[in-house]
Amino acid sequence: MPVVIKIGPEANAKKVRLEIDARQSLNGDVMIFDHGDIDIVLSPSTNKVVAFPKETMSDMVYGAQNRLMTQLFKKGVLVPESIQAGSYFGALEGSIQESANPDINGAKLALINISQFIEEERPYFENKEAIISMTDDELIHPENEDSTELGEVPQSTEKGSMRRQFVRDPYALNYIYTV
Repeated sequence: MPVVIKIGPEANAKKVRLEIDARQSLNGDVMIFDHGDIDIVLSPSTNKVVAFPKETMSDMVYGAQNRLMTQLFKKGVLVPESIQAGSYFGALEGSIQESANPDINGAKLALINISQFIEEERPYFENKEAIISMTDDELIHPENEDSTELGEVPQSTEKGSMRRQFVRDPYALNYIYTV
């Protein structure tokens, strides 16, 4: 079921349809959960865009945040000197520029550009999820040549390369045979 999110006055507004996983909070902020590494919050009341890490902060998360802020800066949506660390650990935020044209709403323009950013990034994080899923499938359901059935390996008294009779002497760096 599509959710309609309204930002700002609707007078003389063009309709743009975006297909994103987003919710509107009680104070009117738009929370976007479509990206694989980050959650994005667009706050029309404070004119800010904040990118939060989904789970843990890592280089991949910072890279996604940096690419988002760079794209919004290059499109002319964010004030370049306002991009900074947020008050939450691992968050990155930037202020939306004030529009010289009163007919253009900065928050709507930011939402459109965030949607374009997510669509550009989608093949990357979908491919990453497919690789993780494929690795899990290989561990859970291995191929016939990579596995043995129960009882196929014959029993023997000694197996492997480490024999328990050999003890390494840490001082002389040689092996001593003990019985």
